[in-house]
Amino acid sequence: MSNRKDETRLRAVVDTAVDGVILIDARGTVVMFNPACERLFGYSAGEVIGRNVKMLMPAPYREEHDGYIDSYRRTGVRKIIGIGREVTGQRKDGSTFPMHLSVGEAKEEGDPVFVGILHDLTERKRTEEQLVQAQKMESIGQLSGGIAHDFNNLLTVIIGNAAALSETLKARPDLQHQADAIVTAGERGAELTRRLLAFSRRQTLIPVEIDCNHLIQSMEHMLRRTLRDDIDVRAELDSGLWRAFADPAQLESALLNLAINAKDALPDGGCLSITTGNLPLDQRYHEAHPEVPAGNYVMISVTDDGTGMPPEVIERAFEPFFTTKDVGKGSGLGLSMVYGFVKQSNGHVTIYSEPGLGTTVRLYLPAASTSVAKPEASTPRTEVLPRGDATILIAEDDPFVRAYAVATLESLGYRVVEAADGRDALARLAQDAAIALLFSDIVMPGGMSGWELAERAQRLKPGLKVLLTSGYALETLASRGRLQPDMAVLGKPYRKAELARRLREVLDGAA
Repeated sequence: MSNRKDETRLRAVVDTAVDGVILIDARGTVVMFNPACERLFGYSAGEVIGRNVKMLMPAPYREEHDGYIDSYRRTGVRKIIGIGREVTGQRKDGSTFPMHLSVGEAKEEGDPVFVGILHDLTERKRTEEQLVQAQKMESIGQLSGGIAHDFNNLLTVIIGNAAALSETLKARPDLQHQADAIVTAGERGAELTRRLLAFSRRQTLIPVEIDCNHLIQSMEHMLRRTLRDDIDVRAELDSGLWRAFADPAQLESALLNLAINAKDALPDGGCLSITTGNLPLDQRYHEAHPEVPAGNYVMISVTDDGTGMPPEVIERAFEPFFTTKDVGKGSGLGLSMVYGFVKQSNGHVTIYSEPGLGTTVRLYLPAASTSVAKPEASTPRTEVLPRGDATILIAEDDPFVRAYAVATLESLGYRVVEAADGRDALARLAQDAAIALLFSDIVMPGGMSGWELAERAQRLKPGLKVLLTSGYALETLASRGRLQPDMAVLGKPYRKAELARRLREVLDGAA
């Protein structure tokens, strides 16, 4: 009786463990696979128990595993047992992830059995990569800031003496022209150093409370003149936007730089859209992204439907002097300046892009401490938005966009379940029977698009409602086979009222 009670207690512990627990016999056959393992690998226990554990390993570890167990049984030499180390696991969908594996050995009727404890390292690795990237950018900033400071001293001497020389050469227009050319070149160099100082966060900022909507509206005419006639500029501005605390002149410069970048990415014309919104980030997001303090932020998103960028370019896009343009077509300091300005303003900036679909850059500026939603003086009555109490599953890889969507849906009365990608969404769908609708981005990294996620989710839960969204132009997605006519799609940027109405349409079956 005591043995049965002990076994029941052990099973309860294993089933509720946060980490994966797996038991294999001397031949490598899985005999126990706890619920945490199911979430980790995407397999049900029934799909794994009775099969060789190497099915959970990518090549070349899969091929080496049987030989390792055989070698241990013959020689007793341990490589993992009793030691533990970082290894790579493979999920059911073929994707891999890092984990820490600790293995213990026991005897069962004289034969060895092995217990593995698996701890997912994905989030820790992601945080480490973010910190390394932040440290790299900080080091580059210190170096470039020092160079800019010293170079400014040299330019002061060059420009000052060339200007004085020009004054004394009025009687010799040919020589005066050469002196003026030196002044012009020196001033161009000074502009480059100003951008370097912006990147290194050593420029002098004069932050004030800004009405970003008004600033963007006042820039629309200038943006249209800066861009070509075949580029359509659209603004979707949140009427209840908080005030930001930043330098308005530098914010104008940042938006102008982003518009110029978009123009270069739209050689055959297209659309540039600017949207604003409020974004509260709590302590949970700060813990996942240590470089971003918790608090209220004003989001400004700039999206084009141009050529887009591959991952290796995105990774270096904010570095000074990095450019993919031809020689003489750009200094490589535009995005660097944007990065430095936002960071010096205690904000955050993200970039998301995919070749052939376009690019979205989002600026997150701290909201002013006295921020309140502005009353809509020109609106005679407040629009009553449709609400609901259903459970919505959000699948969005960008944590800041996800936070914005969560805050919006919760303000409309919905219960929200969050997922960072398709695999995470399917796992949460399997755990929560109350989920009534999937709200997913169409283009997500990780090998599973919003379409694929929707199809798999509806197979897992027939009758599940689906609303998809994308920051890319729907025409662009359709022309590249990324759009299906039988799914409801909400284009980004979307406003709260649009999201509220679309959700009700889909939930009520009127879409």
